[in-house]
Amino acid sequence: MNREGDIEQSKPNLALAKKLNRIAWVITVVIIGIVSMMRRIHIDTSIDFSFLPAFHSSLNAITAVILIAAIVKIKQGNVHAHRKLMMTAIVSSCLFLLSYVTYHVTTPETVYCGTGAIRTVYLIILITHVILAGIIVPFILFTFIRAYTNQIERHRRMAKWVFPVWLYVAISGPVVYLMLLPCYT
Repeated sequence: MNREGDIEQSKPNLALAKKLNRIAWVITVVIIGIVSMMRRIHIDTSIDFSFLPAFHSSLNAITAVILIAAIVKIKQGNVHAHRKLMMTAIVSSCLFLLSYVTYHVTTPETVYCGTGAIRTVYLIILITHVILAGIIVPFILFTFIRAYTNQIERHRRMAKWVFPVWLYVAISGPVVYLMLLPCYT
């Protein structure tokens, strides 16, 4: 990269991309495994983790803001700022995941208390959030890998659909939390 943050015209590093893709798949399998098992595992602790839903919901909201800022920066041609923001979004998402899993392995499940049409709305948002969150993980990693290994055109093509899905997940998470808020005991 040069001083202005423009991408230098260097060759894509396909060998590195291949290695990183394997790592991305391993990370994806581990994440999906942990998330799918977290309700089957319960860790007794004297620590009150009831603050975590607000925390990981805030992390999701922060991720959404960062993603929007990153897209603005790349549209302005500021590749350097875009890269920093995208790395920050990934870190924020990782912190979210740690918080989310910690809460769910230490705290009983909260059941939605709403009824009628609002329950249907809640379930639609929740189900789409959960499904898309599970599906998008490897594609976030692959999109990052494409940029990191200088496969810029492939990165751009993937980012055009990965970005809106990731943004939906980052926004729908806090919406689910806010809808569930009256149900926490």
